[in-house]
Amino acid sequence: MDESPIDGFYSVIPAGGVGSRLWPLSRADAPKFLHDLTGSGQTLLKDTWDRLAPLSGDDRIMVVTGRAHRAAVEAQLPGLADHNVVLESEPRDSTAAIGLAAAILERREPGVIIGSFAADHVISGAALFRAAVADAVAAARAGYIATIGITPTEPAVGFGYIECGAPLAIEGAERVEAVASFVEKPDLDTAKRYLAGHDHLWNAGMFIARADTLLEEIARNKPELHAGLLELAEAWDDPSTRGPAVDRIWPRLEKIAIDYSVAEPAAAAGRLAVIRGHFAWDDVGDFASLAKLNTAGRSGELAILGENARVLSDASSGIVVSRSKRVISLIGVHDIVVVDTPDALLVTTSEHAQRVKAVVDALRLGGSNDVL
Repeated sequence: MDESPIDGFYSVIPAGGVGSRLWPLSRADAPKFLHDLTGSGQTLLKDTWDRLAPLSGDDRIMVVTGRAHRAAVEAQLPGLADHNVVLESEPRDSTAAIGLAAAILERREPGVIIGSFAADHVISGAALFRAAVADAVAAARAGYIATIGITPTEPAVGFGYIECGAPLAIEGAERVEAVASFVEKPDLDTAKRYLAGHDHLWNAGMFIARADTLLEEIARNKPELHAGLLELAEAWDDPSTRGPAVDRIWPRLEKIAIDYSVAEPAAAAGRLAVIRGHFAWDDVGDFASLAKLNTAGRSGELAILGENARVLSDASSGIVVSRSKRVISLIGVHDIVVVDTPDALLVTTSEHAQRVKAVVDALRLGGSNDVL
């Protein structure tokens, strides 16, 4: 396997979001990407860096994160160059984060191809991942915006789906297809139909494109947002102009996910290509998926996370995450979720794990920001 960096390729890691479905483990000051959720001994962010460094080189990875997380991010990533740290004054969703990275990199290196990969996903199968990214880069060189969809392994209802269209003949790529449409999270019967039909992939939020092509798509659909991103990029590499520009422009940028500003309209116009990813992928979206990840999908087992966890279990299954010194005893409970931290305790079941976000929303509305 060729392990040299892909020519002309730059990796972008948006490291934002709290991961509210993993509360109270994931908090505003310690978001999901700064935790070791797999037992690898390092954070999801560092795992992401290690996965991308062979593809682009250490000096060609840009991280977009919040100002409050700069120190933690730089501590995790000693190879991250200072000029490749892009700090958001406040979250403005993925179009602003990825679009700003594209605008900065296009000014520095016209024609550069960028790939955006979330900081908090779990991927295994390095050779398969590299092959998919290489095909996506080839599609980007041919003028497409490319995404990597994940071949479903079960009828999941927690993911959006990509409907594959006709095959595209692209030089340097083994298999690329047009995207027919994006599909919101389906019900179970629809998800089962997608799994059986082989024309739908999970949407993993990976986008690869020439930076100028990506910016053109933003300009078509969100011209005011595009103008703000270009103005920010123009001021970015001069420390004397960057701060005032961020303070003036960033809060006014529209908050919108890149799926809606770029991917869906590009698909409708025939400008979006998809590569089937056959590597193992998990977005660790809730504690049920975290339990499955840490038991290798074996039902009836109990996953225990926590460096000094003190857990006694008898005929129980699910997951326990311990960040306190308390002894946690489980007797005869199945598919349980227990997350114990010094100032907050969560108890639910795998079936209801997606509803944790509603608890976070309620706490925020109630003014309980001290535990968020």
